[in-house]
Amino acid sequence: MAEKMTSPLTPTEIDRYSRHILLPEIGGQGQQALKSARVLVVGAGGLGAPVILYLAAAGIGTLGIVDDDAVSLSNLQRQVIHQTSTVGTSKVDSAQDAVARLNPHVTVCPLPFRLTPDIVSETLAGYDIVVDGSDNFDTRYLVANAAETLRIPLVTGAVGRFDGSLTVLMPWTLDAAGRQSPRYRDLFPEPPPPGTVPSCAQAGIIGALTGVIGTLQAMEVVKLVTGAGDPLVGRLLLYDALAARFDTIRYKRRHADR
Repeated sequence: MAEKMTSPLTPTEIDRYSRHILLPEIGGQGQQALKSARVLVVGAGGLGAPVILYLAAAGIGTLGIVDDDAVSLSNLQRQVIHQTSTVGTSKVDSAQDAVARLNPHVTVCPLPFRLTPDIVSETLAGYDIVVDGSDNFDTRYLVANAAETLRIPLVTGAVGRFDGSLTVLMPWTLDAAGRQSPRYRDLFPEPPPPGTVPSCAQAGIIGALTGVIGTLQAMEVVKLVTGAGDPLVGRLLLYDALAARFDTIRYKRRHADR
């Protein structure tokens, strides 16, 4: 995506992003690509909070934020984009205010609704990358299917108690061996039966875990936009917080003709 037409950086932006520009892998061209990028973040909760903050700090030009929920007091243990003063307000409005304080060069498109099959494609259309930080399987499969159909790279993550994971999905691309890259259902063929996976409200979750996984999701977005490094396509990154251990599992397309 680094070759996308970009807009010039202002002197203030050059100063703000100077540490990025010093990196040969990013440089001025990469920072311009970040400025021109449009990224949709699904969920302004535990994962979405660090994703939004770090993408805003990185200079992503346009951030769409989808969430139909309001800030509650129990969110603040992990959803660091929100504050005590925003309890009871819309999460997308709270996130938009936080981004404005952090980086006025970023445009936020607040989308205060839940994604449904009839609106998901039109919501994702026009964005360069989608980040899924949702907390339910219906939304994860819905977003994955729409992103694949629209050929939009998807950075998806999940957390539970002390464990987290993330991967990047680009099923329309080919790997180095000429094989189709995997899709979401190659990793998770079917959602688990209802009630078998407890929610954070039922099982609990350590707050800092969402920061680890969400920050890694933001890093994958920066890599995709600038062309730096090797994104997690066909690789699932696993994090065990209690053991302080990262593992990577490779996975493949199950049926190349599908």
